[in-house]
Amino acid sequence: MKLIFVGADHEVTGSCHYLEAAGKHILVDYGMEQGVNVFENVPLPVSEAKIDYVFLTHAHIDHSGLLPLLYARGFRGQVYATDATADLCSIMLRDCAHIQMMEAEWKGRKAKRSGAEETQEPLYKMEDAEGLIKRIVPCRYNREIEVCEGIRIRFTDIGHLLGSASIEVWLTEDGRTKKIVFSGDIGNKDQPLLRDPIPTEEADYVVMESTYGDRLHGTERPDYVTELAKILKETFDRGGNVVIPSFAVGRTQEILYFLRKIKVGRLVEGHENFPVYVDSPLAVEATGIFQENRWECFDEEALELVKNKINPISFSGLKLAITSEESKEINFIDTPKVIISASGMCEAGRIRHHLKHNLWRPECTVLFVGYQAVGTLGRSIVEGAQEVRLFGEPIQIRAQIRQLAGMSGHADKNGLIQWVTAFREKPKKVFVVHGEDSVCTSFAECLKVEYGQRAYAPYSGTEFDLLSGKFLYEASPVPVKRTRSPIVTGVYARLLAAAQRLLELVKKNDRMANKDMAKFADQINSLCDKWQ
Repeated sequence: MKLIFVGADHEVTGSCHYLEAAGKHILVDYGMEQGVNVFENVPLPVSEAKIDYVFLTHAHIDHSGLLPLLYARGFRGQVYATDATADLCSIMLRDCAHIQMMEAEWKGRKAKRSGAEETQEPLYKMEDAEGLIKRIVPCRYNREIEVCEGIRIRFTDIGHLLGSASIEVWLTEDGRTKKIVFSGDIGNKDQPLLRDPIPTEEADYVVMESTYGDRLHGTERPDYVTELAKILKETFDRGGNVVIPSFAVGRTQEILYFLRKIKVGRLVEGHENFPVYVDSPLAVEATGIFQENRWECFDEEALELVKNKINPISFSGLKLAITSEESKEINFIDTPKVIISASGMCEAGRIRHHLKHNLWRPECTVLFVGYQAVGTLGRSIVEGAQEVRLFGEPIQIRAQIRQLAGMSGHADKNGLIQWVTAFREKPKKVFVVHGEDSVCTSFAECLKVEYGQRAYAPYSGTEFDLLSGKFLYEASPVPVKRTRSPIVTGVYARLLAAAQRLLELVKKNDRMANKDMAKFADQINSLCDKWQ
């Protein structure tokens, strides 16, 4: 019964943990790394084709973004997730595949212009995303699910994103059962739309995030509606636009919730009818999914509006840009306006075009409403860069750069402590992950010294035996080598994945009399002779 730490260890993105129990190979999350990658991750302990199950905490790409790659390399198991997470993944993973394919095409064109002959393959393709989506098993909150003999799970609302969950996992081997809880991303209290995180009462082991483990959001919750209305009025009075880089899923819907209150209260004097453009097809689809899952996921305040037949994330003056033509038209409209566009860290997507058109204008405001990872364009702007490059062009930053302080989908240090200390008995071990290097270390030390928790911040590659409660291997940090070999993708990767699946099938039929397998072996040998 083994736990291996693979990703988001002393880093904020790329969450991935491996469990081996009851003869099964399991991943908890398989996320994409975003921003600067500081430490090397170990490879998966087994081939992708051998993974039986994935337990997914939520749909954010840094937790789910490599699942189509898993499929492309041979995974044919099941992915367990909440109903809302399954719905969000159906659009987010397709969107991510589209981005991979577009970037590969762009790089291919660029390589061809420079005289290079090699083709560019995407990390994965749309067919991989669609194949993975078909393997998702939607689950309700708070229901125990027997995955197979020896493995049970339960999803608990953790209040971070629509459908987000902490996952309780019961593992049984040789008559002995151990329970491990994966926090996923722990939500901030009193967020619009979503319920507060629900604590878990008992566990032998806990794997918890620490994104904001070194900071506090403030003792009093800011009045975001008043603050946002003030920013809008100041900007509109100057004749400028308010550009909001926003995550398409989660943060965009929260901003729409605030803007509806501003509109209804007519809080922007002199500009009461200001237009709001949501320029993200993904955000538009996600907003629909929020509506579909409102009864299971919305908090009491939002549900009260719904019961009164009021859409809490819609209002007059809201305009949705779907096509690229509609997106381009926005920047040729003179009326002061709000532009909400993805991505939230300004690393890709339509937001980069809006920044190009608005960053250099002193009358405009760029308003950040979420965490900006180290190494991202958003982080550079927030930290005071005077100039950035967009589409190969230097852009001077003259716009007002603002942040809605404390607006976060993540619990702060106090929220994290409140969650982990809610267990009736202290877990045997608390593993601190999913935070910047110094934050993981300091938060684990805080839990040990101030709260008597048996806390530890593992590096990628650390192995732990859940039955004995002992480390099998304690990994050391391995800095990323800047000359990393590329990930093998394309036809070769698919062939390799197919071969691995075939090998697993052959092993399962070892020593069994099977005429069909003998015939199949002859066919394989014939193909090898033909291609050799």
